[in-house]
Amino acid sequence: MVDIRSGDVRARTGVVPGAFHIPRTVLEWRVTPSSEWRNPHVSGLEHVVLLCDGGYSSSLAAAILLDLGVDAGDVIGGFEAWAAAGLPVKRVGEAWTGLPGMGPRD
Repeated sequence: MVDIRSGDVRARTGVVPGAFHIPRTVLEWRVTPSSEWRNPHVSGLEHVVLLCDGGYSSSLAAAILLDLGVDAGDVIGGFEAWAAAGLPVKRVGEAWTGLPGMGPRD
């Protein structure tokens, strides 16, 4: 799972344990296999599931990734639906200080 929400929103609402944080602004560069700016932690993922606040941005982003040859989908209803369903959520740990979208899993 890839969380494309901003760092501020994630700090306020929490994160899905085990998800990658790759902001929407750098998503294509970090997950496209041919990108020299690919996040090394996502190498080998067969399918990418995107997560945004309400499920709208992630739907559009998944469509773009599909066009780039990445097998992608998204969580219907986004983080709001995830949390409302009682699925696991944790507080944000120490903030990643490197390039945006290049960190390991939450």
